[in-house]
Amino acid sequence: MVLNQASLKRDGVQDYVSIRATATVLGLYVLFILGFFLVTPEVTYEVWAGLFSQLWMKIFTLLALLAVAIHARIGLWQVVTDYIKSSRLRAVVQFLVSVVAFSYVAVGLFVLWGV
Repeated sequence: MVLNQASLKRDGVQDYVSIRATATVLGLYVLFILGFFLVTPEVTYEVWAGLFSQLWMKIFTLLALLAVAIHARIGLWQVVTDYIKSSRLRAVVQFLVSVVAFSYVAVGLFVLWGV
């Protein structure tokens, strides 16, 4: 008898919580950026660079990038498993999604910190 088939993988509850948590982070980030544009009379390069030169904004942006990667991987995994029946094609699509998600985070690190 198998007690926990998903012991090495994520389960539905973990996916549910992860999607909700990442959506919350992304929602807060979008609201902050919208609020910034609404309260800043003129957004110049100096103002924009000043905002992103602060450590808390770099961390918040990195957190948002990680949230995008996690949210996309889980969300697209759910869509791919529902609509792509071929296991090989599904594996290729999953791999491509993972590469793109990793690339977003890597480029974000480079842009934010010049790593």
